[in-house]
This record gives sequence, structure tokens and C-alpha cells, in this order.
Amino acid sequence: MAGTVTKPKAEIPTIDVSLVTIQIGGNEFGFDTSNKVSVEAQTNTTDAVQLIIKGKLKAQKKAKTTLTGNQITLTDNVFNTDLAIAVQGGTAVYDATTHKLTSYTPAVAGEDKDLPSFVLNCYSAQYNAAGQIVNYEKISYPNCTGQPVAFSSEDGAFRAPEYTIDSAPADGEAPYTITYVDQLPTLTDPSYA
Repeated sequence: MAGTVTKPKAEIPTIDVSLVTIQIGGNEFGFDTSNKVSVEAQTNTTDAVQLIIKGKLKAQKKAKTTLTGNQITLTDNVFNTDLAIAVQGGTAVYDATTHKLTSYTPAVAGEDKDLPSFVLNCYSAQYNAAGQIVNYEKISYPNCTGQPVAFSSEDGAFRAPEYTIDSAPADGEAPYTITYVDQLPTLTDPSYA
């Protein structure tokens, strides 16, 4: 005899990397040049304990997996100095007149850098059946820190740097939060004061 099965309250189809922002302290910067955000849950698993007598399983305490954070790999289609500085430190120098980037230098090798952690926000679009964007999903990852960045080049291909970011929740904090917003934050040109 078939029973009644309730549908989920929400079914949210999302697509694309619409925008990525980083919040450091009271500052936030964003970039719309990323095309891939890969997230891998970081876990710690305790072994199962089994009572086996003469080859027969009598009892067991199952293994337990604890989520400790997320490792995020962000693929960007351009070199972004603000992102590189947030992830691995360093300094960028801009020409005072033209505001063109003249150099970027990462933190010194072997230096014990103590960079501030940041919140990584990833936005994806939600479409309806008519092909219209109805809102945006925003996933926020807390307490992010980056790993050193390496740059590869290939003939006939634009460089797409990958940034590895570790996110670890604090005590009592969720490993991420998902919220829904009607529109993306507006990106503005930087000030060169």
C-alpha cells in the first residue's frame, strides 16, 4: 500500500559563479571574474570499535565523522592583487599617476605571516522556468585563511590562477551559512587616494 510522501519545502536551482566577495574587518571587495568555486569538506573520523568473538560480530560502536571546516579552491580568470594579498599577504605597488599595477611581491619566503582571517562570500544565480533570475544564493564561509599561490602559464591559454582557502568555524559557529538576496552587491571602481 502506497503512503503519502511530502515534497521538500524548497527546491533551489542555482547556476554560475555570479560574484565572489571577501570581507576583511570592515572592508569588502568583490570580483566577478571567477568561474569555479570547489569546496571540499574537511573531516576528522574516529575509528569504529567492534566486538568480534570467534569471527562473529557481537556489537559495535560506529565510526564518527566530525566536520572541521572546508577547503575552498577558487579559480579566477585574471590575477587579482587584492585577492592574492588576502590569501597569502604581500604588497602591490601602483603608479601614482596612471594607477596601473607596477608590481606585486608576496610575503617573504619563510616569514611567519599573521594575516587576518576573512569571510568568503560566493553568489550563484537562481533562475525560474522562464529563464529569468529570481534571486541569488549567497554562501558565506567564516574564518578563512589562504595558502601560498603558484602561477602557471601555457601557450595559447589565459592564466586562471587557483587560490586555496581554508575555512574553519569557531566554537558554536556553523561551517557556512546560505542566505538568499534579491540582487548582487554593486561593484564600484576603487579609489586611488
